Amino acid sequence: MTNVDAVKIIRSGGVIIYPTETLFALGADARDEGAANRVALVKGRPVSKPLPLIIGSMEQLELVTKYAVPAVLKLAKAFWPGPLSILVEARSELPSAVKDSRGYTSVRWSEHPLASKLCLSSRAPLIATSANFSGEDAAERVEDIDSDLIDSVEGVFDGTPAPRGGSPSTVIEAFPDGKVKIVRDGVIPRSALAQAGFTVID
Repeated sequence: MTNVDAVKIIRSGGVIIYPTETLFALGADARDEGAANRVALVKGRPVSKPLPLIIGSMEQLELVTKYAVPAVLKLAKAFWPGPLSILVEARSELPSAVKDSRGYTSVRWSEHPLASKLCLSSRAPLIATSANFSGEDAAERVEDIDSDLIDSVEGVFDGTPAPRGGSPSTVIEAFPDGKVKIVRDGVIPRSALAQAGFTVID
């Protein structure tokens, strides 16, 4: 599948599997309610766990949130593109499948060239949940993706570089006072946040 094929599927409300920095992801246009619900259904992800998002440029952050506290922008400047997911207040029109009970979603600017280009070519933020059924191991290689999962979507967009595996993205919540909290440990450690000038609270 080419980038053009993948974009066509995304724009038509379809679901695909594609590579990110760390793992293969299951995704679709994050603004399409039907597609978002289908991703959650295919994966078997509980509604209480909102689907994470990626973008392909700093400008695309506006497609996800109308309001980002200064600490969010400072984090983005320090760590994006890269495996740091930041909780932001989601735009009201985004589907409930990508938002928590407070109306927040997690977003990162992916440093993977194919994932980033896919966002830009689709002109959309993309859902980026790991390409596995809930409770099963995430896939670092195409051959590790469950064949039943592949049969449940419109196709697999593969290419180089391959996901590097390892820990998932670090998930951070930033507060108006500039402090940050680690919601999920991942690739970027607390020490890197502190080194970048952030006060990390528990």
